[in-house]
Amino acid sequence: MNSALTLAQDGFPTALHTITLAHYLFISGVMFVLGLIGFLTRRNLIIMFLCTELMFQAAGIALVAFSRFHMNMTGQSFVIFIVTVAAAEAAMALALVVLLFRKRESLDAEEWSELKG
Repeated sequence: MNSALTLAQDGFPTALHTITLAHYLFISGVMFVLGLIGFLTRRNLIIMFLCTELMFQAAGIALVAFSRFHMNMTGQSFVIFIVTVAAAEAAMALALVVLLFRKRESLDAEEWSELKG
């Protein structure tokens, strides 16, 4: 056997599992559910916006996983749009949080209830 072609890992145990599409989708689903639970149960605006970002990232992982599985680059293109929307959402969220904190001295989401029409 040619020594130039042998791998550095030759002789080490092989990996127990190969990572499949199901693994990525499981992680994406767990991240999305954690983000959803956090968004629905917390009243702190910063935590709510972080949970929204977590849900965006979970959707991005699922899109990239499906894109790679089907050997199509469309999923990666959509992730660029998701990241753009997430950046715009984060900028608006930060502005709203700063505005609320300056007016009410609190980051509780219930402080926004008087704005209902």
